[in-house]
Amino acid sequence: MVSLLPQAAKLGEIALNLLFPQRCIECGQEGALICSSCVTLLPRIMPPLCPRCGRPQPSGILCSSCVSWQAEIDGIRSPFRFEGLVRQAIHQLKYGNLRALAAPLARLLNDYVVTKPVPGEVLVPVPLHRKRLRERGYNQSSLLARELGKLANLPVNDNCLIRQRLAPPQARTSTVEERHKNVADAFVTRDQRLRDKQVVLIDDVATSGATLNACATALKAAGAASVWGLTLAREI
Repeated sequence: MVSLLPQAAKLGEIALNLLFPQRCIECGQEGALICSSCVTLLPRIMPPLCPRCGRPQPSGILCSSCVSWQAEIDGIRSPFRFEGLVRQAIHQLKYGNLRALAAPLARLLNDYVVTKPVPGEVLVPVPLHRKRLRERGYNQSSLLARELGKLANLPVNDNCLIRQRLAPPQARTSTVEERHKNVADAFVTRDQRLRDKQVVLIDDVATSGATLNACATALKAAGAASVWGLTLAREI
């Protein structure tokens, strides 16, 4: 009986798609939430990059912001700019309850790391505070991590790192300094299960890198060997 469950789930998905076919959120073409034509138009971040924050940097060395940044995060990588269809897709996933977008977006992330690997042996989604998780009903970063874990054959740990302090959304802060203060000491680990592990933090968008760095601080305090950030998009 148990062995039939995946097949039954697949048949149910096929039946659902026949009754309610998916349409591209950009052009409306039937067949996928992001069609193959629109994928080719996504705003990709191209090298050379700053080796730490992952922003385009003509010289390929540390950018001026990272030279003075005492960061715990080993590096941040993102395949896309946070604009156009990518921004729309993330907003639909994050605020529009369109959870089905997690799968195609994770495939785009996997395509990226296949060609540009990020050091890691376990995926850790950036956690939401329990109050915000109750309000939204799900953590979009956890959805992305789980789908990426299936594709990359990597384990996902979504209950070791927790957000202990609720703070205003980062989008409401106006400066990099405010963003770092907003998330300072906001994250802790429950235990040391990630000691000596190479961790890849998964999130939807990176702006200043403050949230990812605050997570990395907590993880390294618990013994993580390295912490890299991997986000679908970043603001440039």
